[in-house]
Amino acid sequence: MATHARARLLDTAEALFYAEGVRAVGVERILAESGVGRASFYRHFAGKDALVVAVLTRRDQAWRDWLADRVTALGGRPLDVFDALAERFARADFRGCAFINTMVETADPDSPAHRVAAAHKRQVVDYVAALLADRGHPADRAADLAHRIVLLMDGAIVTALREGTPAPAAEARTIAAALLAAEPPPGPGLEDPCAEPAARG
Repeated sequence: MATHARARLLDTAEALFYAEGVRAVGVERILAESGVGRASFYRHFAGKDALVVAVLTRRDQAWRDWLADRVTALGGRPLDVFDALAERFARADFRGCAFINTMVETADPDSPAHRVAAAHKRQVVDYVAALLADRGHPADRAADLAHRIVLLMDGAIVTALREGTPAPAAEARTIAAALLAAEPPPGPGLEDPCAEPAARG
């Protein structure tokens, strides 16, 4: 039963934090909507800050798993991250990036929540770098390109939230494709990292 209470707290807090913001949602609201008592809450979390960290830690893994699954399903190419984002942007409950939102709300870079959010972004860069390396980019170039691609991803996320349309994902994809096209070709026997199936245009 205790495990169920913790899961309800995390589920409720994640939904509320993402929809309304971390600062706007207090512990009382979370308790009321989750149906978990105050004593049970403090058995699981030292306070709201600890709950925020737990929510972000769980969301980090879930979000990166989702991205990897969608990119694999779409073909496993680096540019497929933008097609996955377009799907996310089209959802009615899209409210931007939970990690960017948290860093904006918790401006202190030394706060536990800020550190978890920043670590998430580093993990995403590492994932994109691995996609690029798999397509033949040398490790040092893959790391540099990954930072630029994640910059485009973050820009697309914020723009999609502002404009209420998934179109920024396609625009960012076009810019990323030009960036990759300017790179030296991969070594012998390796696939062109910019190659696209004919059906995708």
